[in-house]
Amino acid sequence: MANNFSTSIRQAINEVNQYAVDKKHIVGSVVIVAKEGEIIYQQASGHADQEHKKTMRVDSQFLLSSVTKPIVSAAILCLVEKGILNLNSPVTDYLPNFTPKLENGQQPVITLHHLLTHSAGLKYRFYEPNGEGIYNTLQISDGFDEIAIDLNENLDRLSKAPLLFSPGTNWCYSLALDVLGGVLMAVTQQSLEEIIKTTITKPLNMTNTGFTLSDNNQLVTHYYDALPTPLPMPSPYFMHLDESWNSGIISYDPKRIFNPKAYHSGGAGMVGNAPDFMRFLLSLTSSKNVLSPNKLIDKMAKCYISSEHSTQGPGWGFGYGGAVLDNPIKAQTPQGKGTIQWGGVYGHNWFYDPQQALAVVIFTNTAIEGMSGLYPVKVRDAIYHCF
Repeated sequence: MANNFSTSIRQAINEVNQYAVDKKHIVGSVVIVAKEGEIIYQQASGHADQEHKKTMRVDSQFLLSSVTKPIVSAAILCLVEKGILNLNSPVTDYLPNFTPKLENGQQPVITLHHLLTHSAGLKYRFYEPNGEGIYNTLQISDGFDEIAIDLNENLDRLSKAPLLFSPGTNWCYSLALDVLGGVLMAVTQQSLEEIIKTTITKPLNMTNTGFTLSDNNQLVTHYYDALPTPLPMPSPYFMHLDESWNSGIISYDPKRIFNPKAYHSGGAGMVGNAPDFMRFLLSLTSSKNVLSPNKLIDKMAKCYISSEHSTQGPGWGFGYGGAVLDNPIKAQTPQGKGTIQWGGVYGHNWFYDPQQALAVVIFTNTAIEGMSGLYPVKVRDAIYHCF
């Protein structure tokens, strides 16, 4: 039965991959599927660089953007379990100078829980319509753009921008994980790269995941959606979004990873590959893991933010590190209730469905089709069709 299931999954996903590459919806991808902790599908498709006919490999390196967030969130939880951090503590206990205020001048309490759940009242610069607003005026870095400043400077700029709402009263996807990166650095007196290595990547043998990359040849070429075929992303690249994204502008810089002056972003700054991330994802779902005595996914996939906020569309709330599925019918998805899912704007998508003990990692080099286009939806549906 298991072999038949694996064969069906392989055939179904391969068809989706072939179609997506042939139709030039994506340039290349790596898809890994695990069921009950065991990998049942792992395949690379298309090109890592189509101009140079460089074939995509399973171990190809990608800029992770927001795939960084669950990794940093897990590090926070590990330090909480050790008694080093407290989720209910004000962020000022760790970063005394991070004191953003409301529009009325009040300085509310922002806790680590507010930051983990994106309910602190912060936002991203790319949410400002047409690149116009206080985040753009202050030149606040989103963590994956060409702005080359240190973290303290970016947090100082962020602190000067008024909060959108009183912490805990609403939800907005934000730079909160960059603030938490600063918290990790403050309490450990280590660089963010070192604390993530010590806490997460080294224990899990994620040897290809980190905040730096010395060799440009290891990295896939990143592309942006275009017709008739995706085009290589220059550095910098400004993606103008439609009204569904608030007509904002995403500022990319694929070369940022090589810039020693650009701070290491807790929300978008890592580089890595799909096998490493699957190893991380499976560690969260296991009660026998080297990161924690507890099953970390139970804390991360709790629906702290109501699905009324539609964090990833109708039916989705938010946990720690990703959106949490509260109502599959409203979301129109075959995934089970309690599924945690997120992605990254360079073209990635991942989820874990506890009902099926199913983990799926989809890394592409095509933005933003690989994150929120039809491709990850078709891969998802192909998998569930095999059940």
